[in-house]
Amino acid sequence: MSMLKTILNKVLGRPLSNMASNGKLRGKVAIVTASTDGIGFAIAERLAADGASVVVSSRKENNVTSAVEKLKACGYSVSGVVCHVSKASDRERLIKEAQDKFGGIDILVSNAAANPGVGPVLESPEEVWDKIFEVNVKAAYLLSKEVLPYLRKRHGGSIVYISSILGFEPLGQLLGVYSVSKTALLGLTKAAAKDLASENIRVNCVAPGIVITKFSAALRESKESEELLLQNIPMKRLAVPKEISGVVSFLVSDDASYITGETIVASGGMASRL
Repeated sequence: MSMLKTILNKVLGRPLSNMASNGKLRGKVAIVTASTDGIGFAIAERLAADGASVVVSSRKENNVTSAVEKLKACGYSVSGVVCHVSKASDRERLIKEAQDKFGGIDILVSNAAANPGVGPVLESPEEVWDKIFEVNVKAAYLLSKEVLPYLRKRHGGSIVYISSILGFEPLGQLLGVYSVSKTALLGLTKAAAKDLASENIRVNCVAPGIVITKFSAALRESKESEELLLQNIPMKRLAVPKEISGVVSFLVSDDASYITGETIVASGGMASRL
């Protein structure tokens, strides 16, 4: 990891710990799902560093507590809620937290995802298909629908879905159903963006490549498997979560005020055409 940080510092021109904060999101309130670790935590941290008040969430209370403590220790305006995005009562509590603590909602980042099984898409059990789509697609749609009245009260806002490079190019036969669910988010982005554009509510998507997180650990379980991954990445390295968070911060800021219905791919050059 130290070598990776050295490379990234050289590429980015500044230390990872100082990749933020010009206050461009000051006064905004953001909800980020699955945000106590990995990409989600990096997004919450970046939005907070850029001035937003952020509600983080996770299925486990101890993870929420830990994430909130870390972010508050940096002086950020944050709160946290236990939320399983497939449960209506949890989503309601998440939204209520943002309203009660920070007075409204301007930004939703839907990052929660599940992958309970691996294998070719047409050989996956129905229950695996149902679970993946329930969390990765249906919950993203429902949370967007439930947040919409709050965005309308602000006369505008931003929704960002976290998809994956696998939504463009499935990875062998390992993550078939997961890949299809991530492709579905690309379509949800396009459809919702057209519906909401006239209301100044922008809907965009980010498709990360292979990022060094717990979620991707199975893909990197051996040196051989990681080297196989790198063969498909022109930049010849994996991403770190903070490289995705900056893309999200851009999309929800006024810097992207004329961008909606788009998917930004951050994959180190991996193929990304449907």
